[in-house]
Amino acid sequence: MSLTAPARSAGDRLLLAADGTPVMAWHDPGPVDGLVDGLVDGLVDGAGRPLAFVVAHGFTVHARRPGVRSVVAALRAVGGVVSFDFRGHGLSGGASTVGDLEVEDLEVAVRWARELGYARVVTVGWSMGASVVVRHAALGRCPVDAVVAVSGPSRWHFRGTAPMRLLHLGVETRLGRAVLARLFGTRVAASGWDPVPEPPDAVVGRIAPTPLLLVHGDADRYFPLDHARWLAVAAGPGAELWEVPGFGHAEAAVGPALLDRIARWVTGVTATAGPAAGVTGAGGTGEGGTSARMPA
Repeated sequence: MSLTAPARSAGDRLLLAADGTPVMAWHDPGPVDGLVDGLVDGLVDGAGRPLAFVVAHGFTVHARRPGVRSVVAALRAVGGVVSFDFRGHGLSGGASTVGDLEVEDLEVAVRWARELGYARVVTVGWSMGASVVVRHAALGRCPVDAVVAVSGPSRWHFRGTAPMRLLHLGVETRLGRAVLARLFGTRVAASGWDPVPEPPDAVVGRIAPTPLLLVHGDADRYFPLDHARWLAVAAGPGAELWEVPGFGHAEAAVGPALLDRIARWVTGVTATAGPAAGVTGAGGTGEGGTSARMPA
């Protein structure tokens, strides 16, 4: 089988978003050396198309935090991984707009994954990053082959939990922004949104027919399950929702079993021969989770 392999060496790259914001990104190649007859756990499909995940982290996190690195390590078992720091986070420049202009950061990371030689590119977003991967795919940016949104909000300005009320204080006040910068190194734009971007539940229906997986835990302290359920309804019958008992919030709470299950779903829905049997149906489990397709 012929294979146009992606770039093999791990490395970093300073990318530039469309508005000129510097975005620091990293490439971790998958297990290319383990190829057997051109196929290993979905790294390439039946047509020899290599797979990459683009990982979009949550608010106040960055790509070298232990939770994100655990995600990268798990996904590398089946494909290459591009991770990056959103604007205002980690080693990237600019200031965070908490999910608005971050679409531009994801866009340049997806384009880099394509430039590295990956024919199948899947975005995997966590919390704030989940809202960004939904909006990126819905807005018709650089095409992706599937979207995974974990622990994401369905709407803006949610204050229904104590952590979210605290987050709003951090983002909306001068003192709060100073605390975020001092404690987490997260630089938040003081100007706010103008105009307010469309929320995830208003745009998620535009993602179809691209496969969409929504993952949410019933122990999420930030966003209750109704966020994921409403996103699934708004997305239509092509979306799949996993409600995971005992799962908390985003990268800090995810474990190996759920990551493996996500990876298997991705390799199934992006294979040229169609979804692998048993991957996208309602019977699979991971970390005690159930798989349910929400009605339109």
